[in-house]
Amino acid sequence: MAMKKLSLKKTTVGKAPEKAAAVKKTPEKAAPARLTSTVRRLASTVSGKVSSVKKTAVSKAAKDKTTGKVVVGIVMGSTSDWDVMKEAAQMCRDFDISYEARALSAHRSPTELEEWIADMEKRGCQAFIAGAGGAAHLAGVVAAQTILPTFGVPMPSKYMKGLDSLLATVQMPKGIPVPTMAIGEAGAANATLAVVAMLALTDPAMRKKLLDFRAKQSEKVLRARLPELK
Repeated sequence: MAMKKLSLKKTTVGKAPEKAAAVKKTPEKAAPARLTSTVRRLASTVSGKVSSVKKTAVSKAAKDKTTGKVVVGIVMGSTSDWDVMKEAAQMCRDFDISYEARALSAHRSPTELEEWIADMEKRGCQAFIAGAGGAAHLAGVVAAQTILPTFGVPMPSKYMKGLDSLLATVQMPKGIPVPTMAIGEAGAANATLAVVAMLALTDPAMRKKLLDFRAKQSEKVLRARLPELK
C-alpha cells in the first residue's frame, strides 16, 4: 500500500511539470509577437500624429504672433460714422498697413475704449485715428490715454454741417495735442496719409510707396483736360 501511494504521488508530481511547461510555452507563440508588433506600429502612428498636431499648433502660434501686430487703430463714436471712416481703412489697405477698426463711444463706453487702447498698444499699434461728430470728444479722450500720435477726424453733423465736430476735435487744451483733419471723407483718408508720412521717416519701403502715391496724383492732374466749350 505504501508503494502504491508513492507511485500515485510520482504520477501526480510527474504530470504537474508538464502542465506548467505547457503554460510557459503560451507566451512564446507567434500570435502575441504579431500583436506586439501591431501595437508598436499603432503607437508609432499615434506618436507621429501627436507630433504633427504639436508642430501645427506651434506653427499657427508663430504665424499669429508674426501677423498679430496692428499698426493703426481706427475708432469712431458710432457705426453710422463708418461711411466716412472706411476711407481711412481703405487707405490703410492701399498702403498695406494693418489696422483694426472699432465703434466705441467716449461717453457711452469709456471703459471699453480704455481697454481697447491698452490692448492695441500691447499689439504694436503706432498711431490712432479717431472720428466723431457733434460733441466730438473721442479723439481727445484717446489722446489723453496714450502717447501714440492720435489724429482726429470731424464727422459731418446734421445741424452744423460738421463745424461743431471740427471745433470740438481741434480745440484741445495745451499738453494733449490732436492733429485734426478736414471734415468728412477727405479728412479720414488724409489721417491715414499722415500716419504713412510718419512711418516713412524710418521705413524706406513706406517712403517709396508714399512717393509713388504722390507721383501718381501729379500724373493724374497733368493728364486731365478741360472740356471744350459747346
